[in-house]
Amino acid sequence: MDVYEAVTSRRAVRGFTDRPVPRQTLERVLAAAAWAPSGSNIQPWHAYVLTGAPLAELKKRAGERVAAQDPWDEREYEMYPPVLKSPYGERRSAFGAQRYGALGIGREDWEARQRAAAANWDCFGAPAALFCYIDRDMGAAQWADVGMYLQTVMLLLRAEGLHSCPQMAWSVYRRTVAEVLSPPDGLVLFCGMSIGFEDSAVVHPRTGRAPLPETVTFVDGDQEGEPRPSPAKGMS
Repeated sequence: MDVYEAVTSRRAVRGFTDRPVPRQTLERVLAAAAWAPSGSNIQPWHAYVLTGAPLAELKKRAGERVAAQDPWDEREYEMYPPVLKSPYGERRSAFGAQRYGALGIGREDWEARQRAAAANWDCFGAPAALFCYIDRDMGAAQWADVGMYLQTVMLLLRAEGLHSCPQMAWSVYRRTVAEVLSPPDGLVLFCGMSIGFEDSAVVHPRTGRAPLPETVTFVDGDQEGEPRPSPAKGMS
């Protein structure tokens, strides 16, 4: 699989088979992902990988919290600004409408949406999960480094024929995750990531992307060598 295919075939999969992911495959992916870029090579990510009994225990504990309607843990970071200005708010709303619409869940059916979201705590049936932490003393640039690391992991998983689903949702059950992982003090759980082989029987429409001119501006030189803005063409 070439890098273009890995990028364009990667998506958040929310349905996995129980086929185990070989330990050597995960080690190969994470050893290569260590080459992801980071400012001054400080490599601010801390990854934990769960399979087997430890992952089953985490799913069990999270499921018990859902069943007990236990309140979420207080978030240690803000997932989204309180107000998403245009066009970001519209994109988020379109995503929600597409995802829940495919499940036959109406916009105002909050209980059904909560039931669908609860699948997060089972990792959508995945047999492996990664949990990524960052030191709470790190700044915005290091959080960006962690994002590049996670994207590298997900693309390498595609090269292995695997799929994934990054899940910031786990941040609201961070205490439950910590009970199983026992991370050092001073780390913040950024996200979980479900990993496995896709269950082709679970169908979700793929979320589209903004047309290139909405997000990219080409600045070309004119005949005198002066830069000038030029809209992107030919992609959507």
